[in-house]
Amino acid sequence: MSGVRIDKWLWAARFFKTRSLATDAVGGGKIKLNGAPTKASRDVKIGDRLDIFNGETRWEVTIQALSEKRGPASEARLLYEETPDSIAAREAEQMRRKFETEPAADIHGRPTKRNRRQMDRFGR
Repeated sequence: MSGVRIDKWLWAARFFKTRSLATDAVGGGKIKLNGAPTKASRDVKIGDRLDIFNGETRWEVTIQALSEKRGPASEARLLYEETPDSIAAREAEQMRRKFETEPAADIHGRPTKRNRRQMDRFGR
């Protein structure tokens, strides 16, 4: 196998739950192949470097093997190797999220009349 479409590989490596999500991410510029934006139809080869941004998580990986079929997570992990810088950055981000609370975490839905009055008082 000389190459695999990037969206198929991302799906097989379990970075995205569906292939259409992988295609949308590539089209949206969240995936960079060797440092440059790419199209979903582009083929990846062994040794290529991918920068993947999936929501709050960012990976920098080097492709070690190719696959068009999605398999168990243990096999998917063998398709790529994550860079040490990426591992350290992901762990630091996990620790930051663990100890910091999101300011909007306590807000559920629309504000009540009482909450709205408090926000108006605070804003003045």
